[in-house]
Amino acid sequence: MYDVAFLGRLENGLRTALPGWGLPGDTKLRLLTISENATFLVEPPGDAPIVFRVHRPAYHTEEEILSELAWIGALRADDAVATPRPLPTTDGRLLGSFGEGTDRRHVAAFEFMSGQEPAASADSVPWFRQLGAISARLHGHTRAWQRPGSFRRKTWDFDAMLGSRPLWGDWRAGLGLTPEGRVLLERTADVLAGRLAAYGHGPDRFGLIHADLRLANLLVEGDRLGIIDFDDCGFSWFMYDFAAAVSFFEDDPAIPALQAAWIEGYRSVAPVSAEDLAMMPVFLMLRRVLLTAWIASHAETPTAQEMGVPYTEGTVAMAERFLTEHA
Repeated sequence: MYDVAFLGRLENGLRTALPGWGLPGDTKLRLLTISENATFLVEPPGDAPIVFRVHRPAYHTEEEILSELAWIGALRADDAVATPRPLPTTDGRLLGSFGEGTDRRHVAAFEFMSGQEPAASADSVPWFRQLGAISARLHGHTRAWQRPGSFRRKTWDFDAMLGSRPLWGDWRAGLGLTPEGRVLLERTADVLAGRLAAYGHGPDRFGLIHADLRLANLLVEGDRLGIIDFDDCGFSWFMYDFAAAVSFFEDDPAIPALQAAWIEGYRSVAPVSAEDLAMMPVFLMLRRVLLTAWIASHAETPTAQEMGVPYTEGTVAMAERFLTEHA
């Protein structure tokens, strides 16, 4: 899917949308990343660069995207987090679009935020302490914020992740998953389902979260930790935000130190109960199996191609340890 011709079509489509933001169609641009969506850096001459996000079709509805942007606007208004401002079109809309084959792709624009992503190592302990505090502020904001009546975002519960309506595909299709591995992950999924059901969905532990605070969505500059890409925000368990922050390296030896720092930072803003702490391994395992499904269902993406079969094999090994220690 992500071959040169396809990316060329996306670029050409975006160029047809640029005049909506008052930019010529031949403005300099380049692809930044591609995953669920494609993001482009657009560089108007003599002006600040702008990040344009071209949405994958059939993932989020227009209402869902506008709800994401509404939450970002509210977070910025309340100074809850450092995150780029969504930029409206010249006629005040937050979304543009263009046709690509039989699909209609939504386009959103954001201020450019400079910075580098933190390292996937114990060197990032100070940043995870700050991220824990930021996460607590995000969660506090969602408890207090009066959402618009039109607000719609997906719910990331067990059924949406690993159960009967998986939004990112069936983990059983994991790349290279053996019959023995499937049996082990079936047992793991059953344990996860039971633990999550017992933990529950009370308002003190389940609500609107970022849901994808992985390193690629964190930007460090000086002492500032910026947060980008709320595209997967939705309703889920608050403590799940830590598991998302260590995406793709959930079994790294640095995880205990990063988790301790995140919890310390979180507690500087809001309490973390003993029940919350006991669920951290559950959320780590849940995220790992979910990403195993995502890699299988998004095998054409650069991230999935980089992770591949070894990631599935690591998931099985992690599940075996999880069952030994936490089942």
